[in-house]
Amino acid sequence: MAKKQNAKTKKEQPEMAEQAVAPEASAEAGQEQQVPESVNLSDLGTLLQIVDLATQRGAFRGAELSQVGAVFDKLNAFLTYVQEQQAAQNEEAGEAEAASEE
Repeated sequence: MAKKQNAKTKKEQPEMAEQAVAPEASAEAGQEQQVPESVNLSDLGTLLQIVDLATQRGAFRGAELSQVGAVFDKLNAFLTYVQEQQAAQNEEAGEAEAASEE
């Protein structure tokens, strides 16, 4: 009988969690919706370092390394691309300032 009560309690827990969240969500909907904190390029660079460090320390299993490496490569390529674009924009802005000063 205790097993049936535990099963029933486990089934009710997700519903209770949803009910507990729902009043807060509806209260916030009535007020100004808060924009979640955004992730910037510095945060992405930090994530890249975290993945690299975790890999060095053996935090991932061998079978997971290809997936981790794929995400690492994507993130690294994205950050490199964005840095190149920013450098090009800064160079163009510097050239525009130099031309306007003349």
